[in-house]
Amino acid sequence: MAAPDVITLKDKLAAFSDHWNPRIVGRYNGNELRIAKVQGDFTWHSHGDTDELFLVIAGELSIEFRDGVRRLGPGEMIVVPRGTEHRPFAERECQILLIDREGESNTGLNPSELARRKLDEL
Repeated sequence: MAAPDVITLKDKLAAFSDHWNPRIVGRYNGNELRIAKVQGDFTWHSHGDTDELFLVIAGELSIEFRDGVRRLGPGEMIVVPRGTEHRPFAERECQILLIDREGESNTGLNPSELARRKLDEL
């Protein structure tokens, strides 16, 4: 079996400029590694059967929960437990890595205009 390819996030992130449109850059154990550029407000949502991981690569990401806001900078991450309502937002462009279950909608149980039916793979 051949050795796996190295994934360079900087190069993958340079391949697109739109916001709130995650791209799949890898898969493992039934999960998708997704990258995205985000700016402005996302929609309130939750994921009923799976946790969601956010890792900030560049910029600052805030996530509003019903009981407060958590702020993350580069190199910081948070795991949002399944069923927890949350709303990510970023005042300036932020680059993130997300880990979601394979096929999980980016808006979880809450369809909105920001929902992506099929994610592109880079």
